[in-house]
Amino acid sequence: MPLNRHHLSKGRELARTAGDHASDMFAPLTVIGRGLRHHVGWAKGRWQATPKERRGPTLFLGAAMLLGIYLLPHGLLFALIALMASAAWAGRAPKAPPAPPEPDVAEVKLPALYAALTPYLAGPEDLNPLYHHEGSYKNVFGGWEFDAEGRLARLELAYPAYFTDTEPAARARVEQVVQGKAGRSREYRFDWDEESNKLRIAALAPLPTDIAAQRFVTAPGEIVLGFTDEDGSNRTIPVQQGGAVTQQPPVVWRTGPRSAEPHLLALGTAGYGTSSLIRSIALQALPFADLVVVDGAGTGEHACLVNRPGVHTVETSLHGALAALQWAAQETERRLTALNAARHAGVAPPEDVTRPLWLLLDHPTELSELAHAEGRPDPQDLLELPLRHGRAARVTVVVADDIEARDRITPSVRATTRARVVLGPTGPEEGHAALGTPLDIVPAALAPTGRGYARIGTGTPVRLQVPATVDPLDEEAPAALRDAVIALLPHRDTRTEAAAPAAVPPRPDLPPAVPVELDPDPRAGVDLAKGPGALRFRPLA
Repeated sequence: MPLNRHHLSKGRELARTAGDHASDMFAPLTVIGRGLRHHVGWAKGRWQATPKERRGPTLFLGAAMLLGIYLLPHGLLFALIALMASAAWAGRAPKAPPAPPEPDVAEVKLPALYAALTPYLAGPEDLNPLYHHEGSYKNVFGGWEFDAEGRLARLELAYPAYFTDTEPAARARVEQVVQGKAGRSREYRFDWDEESNKLRIAALAPLPTDIAAQRFVTAPGEIVLGFTDEDGSNRTIPVQQGGAVTQQPPVVWRTGPRSAEPHLLALGTAGYGTSSLIRSIALQALPFADLVVVDGAGTGEHACLVNRPGVHTVETSLHGALAALQWAAQETERRLTALNAARHAGVAPPEDVTRPLWLLLDHPTELSELAHAEGRPDPQDLLELPLRHGRAARVTVVVADDIEARDRITPSVRATTRARVVLGPTGPEEGHAALGTPLDIVPAALAPTGRGYARIGTGTPVRLQVPATVDPLDEEAPAALRDAVIALLPHRDTRTEAAAPAAVPPRPDLPPAVPVELDPDPRAGVDLAKGPGALRFRPLA
């Protein structure tokens, strides 16, 4: 061994030995020092916890004790010995080892997701599979992101080319697995890139649920169905939210003679706000249109509209619904005749022809079942003329029903209502049937009331949160939400309030109508035009 290496090794051994002896020699001092630090920390904590008014007396007692110890024979020596013994006892515990570092959340959750996707994306005949039981998620997951709570926020993964990504059932299986591993309490958007065999997953932020019914900044004929993400709308409108004015992106449905989708079909799970959507549409349409409301469920959800200006009738019985819809069909035909005559004569059409008429039907399939049982005409069949010629006659039809009753909706209603809304958590097949296209968003397991999806015509489905439009006659509803709806009604009503009416846009006067008595035969004609004696409101069932 060379001399220099021998001296270096000898020096390291001597330094190590000296360090061991020094640590053994100074070990008692280390223990006492650790105990003194504990005592100082304890005293500092007690001093900070002592109220300010008691700190003066505490200092006085401490000084008195020190003076007494100083005056005692050998007091300082005994106090020092007691302090060292106490410090040695407090510092006897060794220093706590550092806490082990927390495991990376990606190393915990992504392998589990990879293992769950393997049975669905692995091929038995693939010689070089992307997914196999001994594989690594890093080979297929191109990028990922977790939020502050450790939940998956974004993920991009690759899948083999032979996976049937064009089949909705195959996609639904993968989406269900991803949502189960990432959390069912949130909505996820799945972007399938079929050209490059990539799947991009993004967790969507919750939509605001504290927007109440109010006057929205829209043009005549525009209806705000609800609010969506920033990517789902190309504009924002000011709304009252939480006591302040904020900008929110709306889902706007344009109606009228130039609308490409003049009629709306809303389906939803029970309790998720289809009736609230009908009330919201009615309150927005009342300033510039007349309404005919048919409540097929007969629960009185729309009783707040009875006797309001612009509301022809609110029907809950089968006989009343048949009479109202038969009048609506005759009114549509009359409007078409008057408009054609005005065009041929080169004059402006009458005002009672150009004023929009809205037919709002809530759960009409229940009346259809009752009509079939009694051998009467189906109320949905009476919508044929308003649906086919409503655009030209300024007649708009809105149908809302339970999603389980979609098979009982007539083909003519489904074919002519190209503006679609579905509310509540729905499966892939139900969402496809309701919207007419596969939904690229997986709903959350638990959704608030009014949460759903909307599709206008052939556009892409977007998320939707309907404004909170409660029944003002429902005593269990919050008072603030009830007052917001009452403020939008055309005039005050003794059932809800007794003061003067709120300000609403002026309504043009319609020509007086000749009073007509209702025929008990539902097939007879009925005149529901506004005027003295022309209306006979029925009591709510």
